Amino acid sequence: MAVVLICALDPDERLELLVEALAPRHVVVVDDGSGPDSAAVLARVRRRGATVLVHERNRGKGAALRTGIAHVRAAHPGADIVTADCDGQHRPQDVAAVEAAIVPGAIALGERRFTGAVPVRSRVGNTVARSLFALASGVRVGDAQTGLRGLPSDALPWIAAVPGDRFDHEQRVLLEASRRRVPLRGVPIATIYLAGNASSHFRPLIDSARVVAPLLAPIGRFLALGAVCFALDALLVVALSAVLGVAGIAAVLARAASGAVHFAAGRRWVFVAAGCVRAQARRYALLAAGTIAVGATALQLAVAAGAALLPAKVGIDLALAAATYLAQRFGVFAPVQDPTPTTEPHPRRLEHQ
Repeated sequence: MAVVLICALDPDERLELLVEALAPRHVVVVDDGSGPDSAAVLARVRRRGATVLVHERNRGKGAALRTGIAHVRAAHPGADIVTADCDGQHRPQDVAAVEAAIVPGAIALGERRFTGAVPVRSRVGNTVARSLFALASGVRVGDAQTGLRGLPSDALPWIAAVPGDRFDHEQRVLLEASRRRVPLRGVPIATIYLAGNASSHFRPLIDSARVVAPLLAPIGRFLALGAVCFALDALLVVALSAVLGVAGIAAVLARAASGAVHFAAGRRWVFVAAGCVRAQARRYALLAAGTIAVGATALQLAVAAGAALLPAKVGIDLALAAATYLAQRFGVFAPVQDPTPTTEPHPRRLEHQ
C-alpha cells in the first residue's frame, strides 16, 4: 500500500475522519505550524496510528511536502506516496482510486470535473491554470491544481528536489515532470467544495502570483530571446552590408544566422525539447518562411487599406509572435510522448492483495 501524505494547517475533525477511513494505510501528517486550537485533533490523529511531523512555524505547503517525502523515503523505503488534503475535499475512495493508478515512471493526478456548486474563483482559477500549464509545457491535463496525487517511489528523489516552499511547488512539480517527459495520468475524482472552500489557506493574490510565475517563465524567455535575436539580426545586417556592399544579401544572411540562434536557443532554453533535431529544424524553417510571407502580405494589405505603417507593423508582429509561440510549443517542439506506462498492478500492491 502507498503511504498517504497529508499537509495540514489548522486542521479540524475532518482530518481525523479521513485518517480513520484510510486505515490500514499508513498516514503521515505534516503539521505546518498549526495553532493551539488544532492540538487536540492532531493528538487524536496520533492515537489512531498516524505519524505527525511538526513545523514549529508555517513554512508553506511545498516545504511540508518535502518534509513528508523525506520522512517516507527514510521510514518506508520504496513506498509510493499519495498526497491528499485535510479539508474534506478528498474522499477515501478517491484516495484509493489514485493509489490504484500509480505505476512506475508516471504521476497519477486526481482530476476534478468542476461540475455542480463550484466557487467561481476555483472554476476560473483552474481553467486559467490548465491553459497556462499547456502553454508552458505543451502537456494538457484535466486539473492543474489538484492536491490529490499519486507519486511513485522512483520519482520521489527528483520531486523532493523541486524548489518552491508554497503552493507553487505543486505547479513546479508538474512542469518538471513535463520536462522529464514523465506521463501525467488523470484519475476522475469528485469535486467537493465545503462552505465555498472557506477552509482553504490559498491567498488569491499572493499565492496566485506564485503559482502563475513559473508558468509564465517560458513565455518570458521566448519574448526575451526574440528581442535578442532581433538585435542580432539588425547588427548583422549593418555589419554584413558594410562588408559585402549588397543590402539584400546581407539581410538574407543576417536572418539565417539569427534564425539559427533562435532555433537552437529556443529548443534548449525555452521549450526544453527532445526528439529529432533535423525534423524540428525542418518544421522551424517552414514556420519561419510562412511567418515571413504572412507578415509581409498582412502589412501590405494593412497599408493599402489606409493603416499607418508603424502601428500596423507592431500589431502584426505581436500577433505573429503569439501565433509563432503556439506553433512552436504545440508543433515544432511538441513534447515527445513516451510509451504509456504499464497499467498492470504495482508489484508492491500485489503483496497486499
